[in-house]
Amino acid sequence: MERGKMAEAESLETAAEHERILREIESTDTACIGPTLRSVYDGEEHGRFMEKLETRIRNHDREIEKMCNFHYQGFVDSITELLKVRGEAQKLKNQVTDTNRKLQHEGKELVIAMEELKQCRLQQRNISATVDKLMLCLPVLEMYSKLRDQMKTKRHYPALKTLEHLEHTYLPQVSHYRFCKVMVDNIPKLREEIKDVSMSDLKDFLESIRKHSDKIGETAMKQAQQQRNLDNIILQQPRIGSKRKPKKDAYTIFDTEIGSTSPKSEQDSGILDVEDEEDDEEVPGAQDLVDFSPVYRCLHIYSVLGARETFENYYRKQRRKQARLVLQPPSNMHETLDGYRKYFNQIVGFFVVEDHILHTTQGLVNRAYIDELWEMALSKTIAALRTHSSYCSDPNLVLDLKNLIVLFADTLQVYGFPVNQLFDMLLEIRDQYSETLLKKWSGIFRNILDSDNYSPIPVTSEEIYKKVVGQFPFQDTELEKQPFPKKFPFSEFVPKVYNQIKEFIYACLKFSEDLHLSSTEVDDMIRKSTNLLLTRTLSSSLQNVIKRKNIGLTELVQIIINTTHLEKSCKYLEEFITNITNVLPETVHTTKLYGTTTFKDARHAAEEEIYTNLNQKIDQFLQLADYDWMTGDLGNKASDYLVDLIAFLRSTFAVFTHLPGKVAQTACMSACKHLATSLMQLLLEAEVRQLTLGALQQFNLDVRECEQFARSGPVPGFQEDTLQLAFIDLRQVTTFP
Repeated sequence: MERGKMAEAESLETAAEHERILREIESTDTACIGPTLRSVYDGEEHGRFMEKLETRIRNHDREIEKMCNFHYQGFVDSITELLKVRGEAQKLKNQVTDTNRKLQHEGKELVIAMEELKQCRLQQRNISATVDKLMLCLPVLEMYSKLRDQMKTKRHYPALKTLEHLEHTYLPQVSHYRFCKVMVDNIPKLREEIKDVSMSDLKDFLESIRKHSDKIGETAMKQAQQQRNLDNIILQQPRIGSKRKPKKDAYTIFDTEIGSTSPKSEQDSGILDVEDEEDDEEVPGAQDLVDFSPVYRCLHIYSVLGARETFENYYRKQRRKQARLVLQPPSNMHETLDGYRKYFNQIVGFFVVEDHILHTTQGLVNRAYIDELWEMALSKTIAALRTHSSYCSDPNLVLDLKNLIVLFADTLQVYGFPVNQLFDMLLEIRDQYSETLLKKWSGIFRNILDSDNYSPIPVTSEEIYKKVVGQFPFQDTELEKQPFPKKFPFSEFVPKVYNQIKEFIYACLKFSEDLHLSSTEVDDMIRKSTNLLLTRTLSSSLQNVIKRKNIGLTELVQIIINTTHLEKSCKYLEEFITNITNVLPETVHTTKLYGTTTFKDARHAAEEEIYTNLNQKIDQFLQLADYDWMTGDLGNKASDYLVDLIAFLRSTFAVFTHLPGKVAQTACMSACKHLATSLMQLLLEAEVRQLTLGALQQFNLDVRECEQFARSGPVPGFQEDTLQLAFIDLRQVTTFP
């Protein structure tokens, strides 16, 4: 029962659902009916639904049939009217077609004209648009053409400005055109091209500067020399100071006005050719030799391109490399002054250029960079000068080198470079100069002493007498009173040596010029060098002459006389130095001349050589002694060798008249003692074992000859019988009982 009720309920629900779906199908658009039908097929009662659907269709067919039957007559009437209208419409169509054909035929030319007008209007519009676009493009093309022309003429800085305008002002207005895009793509390449070309110009400039640094330096040093000469003239003639030319400023060597932010010139010229000027003409400034526009132009270009730091680093790096090359001296620089001059010219030229760059650019180089380069240059230059100057053996070359170094230092000092170390180094070279002078004067003294005849200077006229007195400070009233011909007591080497000492002093004074030394320092330097000349060079030369093997007693005596007079002249040398340095000898710390000691030592050496020489001569005579100790003959005269010996001694001591008394007496006493000792040794020889009376008699005669020589007073100044005491031992041996 319950199952029947449930089935009935479900049937009712299904019927209601089918009714709903049918209403929905009737009222829904056919495009959206799919979901509705889907719901039917999803269910299980689609058979029953189809039955209901068929029933509904039949119902609608019956309704349609009823409606058609009701309106059929009206439909037939409408069809009849439509057939009538169709005939009229056909007629109208024919008329319209005929009219259209006529119209087409009549308007064909108009259509053609209108088509042509249309094309003309289109062309006109295109032309107008093209003109407008070209008006926008022409400035771009003109600027680009201008850019190319500027680059072709190497006007790179204006080209860079043009490129900036082209990129930021003109190209944005026509950026959609293909050629503009090509231009935009080329702009970085053009910038790089400008950078490369300007850098190439800079490299050419740097290479030219490197090659012509010596010419620039030579010009700067000539200007410094001219200024120094002018200053010296003004110091000597202060009253004409108002007539002199104004001193050039240190930086007018590059006096062309150059803006700090714009290029100097649009033409690259690097180093200009300038002919050598004569000394009496105006020396060309270095600005006449150098065109700095490549540097300024490249600097501005890199600044505009935002690569200034890159440019500064490159420039400084390259100049450092060039500085090292400039500071490398040639291996044979020491051989000639031109080698030093070229070396200095290159250094001066390098720093003149850098100093000019420092003062005409904003930060390309700075003072710290310049000071660093100068410190390096100073140390390398001083080291090179120390090395190469040590090879110089010619004092004239050393003196010229000193003058060149002073000019080098003065030139760079004008540009603000500290040069104290160079002047300190010159003091070292001064010692070397003194050594070369000593070597030179050693040869001069040697030649003077070798060529001297060691004879008193004969004077035959007043003119010759005054000439000798003018060369050497000698005063002797007795000699002045003597009639001509007469003789000076000294030989020719005395005035010659004296004058050479003065020449040496002058040579020392020349080196001290322009070294910014005080008078006291100059005086001290001259005195120390002169002392070395006297105590080492002259003393050595005199000693060599005195120790010469073939020197005779006459020469030794003359040397003693000469050194005595030279010793007396030392006070005049003191006065001579005082006059040229204006420093009194009494000044504290003033060095004294040691000439007196030098000449005393030489004289003492000559005296010792005289004593030795005399003894050697005596020994030579004694070698001729031929005593027959077993003879039976009684002799009546002295031996021949002894007679000759006594005659030699007399003639020798006669030459000693101009010697100091003590020297002559010492020489005479020494000779007599040596003679007595030698004779005693003859008696005491081992071979003499016995003597005959005749032999003893002969020896006694010889001793008497010696005693007689001693009594004759060969040298004045001995007390009575003093000289005979030298033979007292011989007398005792030979006295007969």
